[in-house]
Amino acid sequence: MAIETLQVQQALPVKPSDTIGIPDPRSLTISSAATGTTSDKLVDSGGLFTTTNPISIGDIVYNSTDNTITTVTNVDSATVLTLSDNIMASGESYSIYRGTVDACLLYIGTTGNLKVKTTRDNIVTYTAVPVGFFPVHVKHVYATGTAASNIIANW
Repeated sequence: MAIETLQVQQALPVKPSDTIGIPDPRSLTISSAATGTTSDKLVDSGGLFTTTNPISIGDIVYNSTDNTITTVTNVDSATVLTLSDNIMASGESYSIYRGTVDACLLYIGTTGNLKVKTTRDNIVTYTAVPVGFFPVHVKHVYATGTAASNIIANW
């Protein structure tokens, strides 16, 4: 009897959001840590926001220290970005992604309801999703309506 296996090549913790889809890990632009704290800004004195690492309005910022997500609303300089939400503080780790995924499979770490957008743009809430792999192709996990946690996107 053959055993079917899931061949995961990439994985990314999901930060549910009502407005931002799951970032495409192939679009990772920068990973670093903030060096200053300014309201609604990402400050990194390393000068990473330059033509070498071009950042654009709408790029997705993941704060991996406190598990939050937002978008870039302005590139102020090579060291400062304006964000749509106040999620960064000095010393917190971040990653910036250029785009969102078309589809991924989720792993659910803690059971609960799960509100998602499928690859065909259906918005559905699944009730009491158990721990384990979730066999639906999705591109967005919503914060409102989702109680499941420790969610990981897999490709």
